[in-house]
Amino acid sequence: KLLAKGKSRFDLGRDNFIKETWKWKEDYESRILGQLKTMGCSCDWSHTRFTMDQGYSDAVLETFVHYYKKGYLYRGDRIINWCPRCGTSLSDLEVEHEDRDDYLWHIRYEIEDGGEITVATTRPETMLGDTAIAVNPLDERYKTLIGKFAILPIQGRKIPIISDEYVDKNFGTGAVKITPAHDPNDYEVGERHNLEKIVVIGPDGTMTKNAGEQFVGKDRYEVREAIIRLLEEGRWLVKTEPHTHAVGHCYRCHTVIEPLLSLQWFVNMQELVKPAIKAVKNNEITFHPQKWSKVYLDWAENIRDWCVSRQIWWGHQIPAWYCECGEIIVSKEWAKEDQENVSRETLDRKCPKCGSNKLKRDEDVLDTWFSSALWPFATLGWPNKNVELKKYYPTSFISTARDIINLWVARMIFSGIEFTGEIPFKDVYIHATVFNSEGKRMSKSLGTGVDPLGLIDKYGTDATRFGLLWQVAQGQDMKFSEDALLMSQRFVNKVWNASKFTKMNLSD
Repeated sequence: KLLAKGKSRFDLGRDNFIKETWKWKEDYESRILGQLKTMGCSCDWSHTRFTMDQGYSDAVLETFVHYYKKGYLYRGDRIINWCPRCGTSLSDLEVEHEDRDDYLWHIRYEIEDGGEITVATTRPETMLGDTAIAVNPLDERYKTLIGKFAILPIQGRKIPIISDEYVDKNFGTGAVKITPAHDPNDYEVGERHNLEKIVVIGPDGTMTKNAGEQFVGKDRYEVREAIIRLLEEGRWLVKTEPHTHAVGHCYRCHTVIEPLLSLQWFVNMQELVKPAIKAVKNNEITFHPQKWSKVYLDWAENIRDWCVSRQIWWGHQIPAWYCECGEIIVSKEWAKEDQENVSRETLDRKCPKCGSNKLKRDEDVLDTWFSSALWPFATLGWPNKNVELKKYYPTSFISTARDIINLWVARMIFSGIEFTGEIPFKDVYIHATVFNSEGKRMSKSLGTGVDPLGLIDKYGTDATRFGLLWQVAQGQDMKFSEDALLMSQRFVNKVWNASKFTKMNLSD
């Protein structure tokens, strides 16, 4: 909406942006609920909930403080997925990977006391932040080079040649450049070998001063082309070969994400996820079709810590304050005072460590899935143990799409067990994904969607619902065909007429 006016959120400022977003929410909520009602969904509308409601916000605060006190929540510099366009971090699950035809560049690094070693990379622009070259310890080709130093092309910096089992000796040349500040796997290698982390690409997708004067402030892809030219001129580029690989994109705006070393809040998932794995393996929770349990377990058993802070304005603001002395104060009470707009003049907030009142609140908000993970019980009044929570939790059944099994279903499971001691539901039904007649994913922005209200106006609610169900086979996606609705309209009409005829001929 702002973009159509040639504006951004920064033109409005944070407070006005949030006010406008609330207006937008009210408008679209009524549309969404109206669609559900028109389609015949028989919900108890008096229990409609929104994650930014006051009661629900209290549950989010309770969760954050609980994780922090338990030691599951921490703040640190780690590699995260960063969207240069949205200007925020993303969790691994918010990155959509697409296969892309690209190139693998083979680059020659000279060795300090003679000789050379060739590495292969899909991102030559990141070499400006290389702090090592790694080889597999079992690779006979490079055993004599381990412990020596290579000279980084263009910059002329010395970097060590190390051995690490992470390296696949059968991929590329069997030697890989290590850039700990711009690759999650390289980061782990860097931690194991105590390597320096040099940030050469900034949050806006341009090069930092660490990249060198000739590149600073230039776009990452512009610098890629410049690097390739310099490698060719210096005879460091051995060869270029076509290579297809998965490239991560922001799920929101589709910009190519940048792995970036950044100070963020993380949830340590190692202990949290264990009972959630056990619940599915022990068949306390069953997926339908069963094959989707493997998707769930593959993610849960190879889980990484969850980055939960976001550099946007709409959402639950993180309830953490920072003092100049380095102390972090996490406070549910202070956050509630801010929500209630308590006058700052009446507040007496001081750092418990040094007594200073010069405290600054974290401006980031929480990942939307942090709050959505609480849905099965926070909607029923948790953390208060009321009659509704006792009566309706745990629930029985959830029907959802396959693309949010890990984004939402898994997080509801481990959250439910952590905060209530019980699984949130017993059965998870993964419904078919409906594509348009050309087999494309339905999307309003791409113009490939179908308006259900238009179909209901044309064929009727019952015919539209039955026409969809008639096309679905369990576990298989479907291509939507409006012809099926015409068939179902005729069928529903026959049922109606038969029912009417029967009722006319019944005495009672």
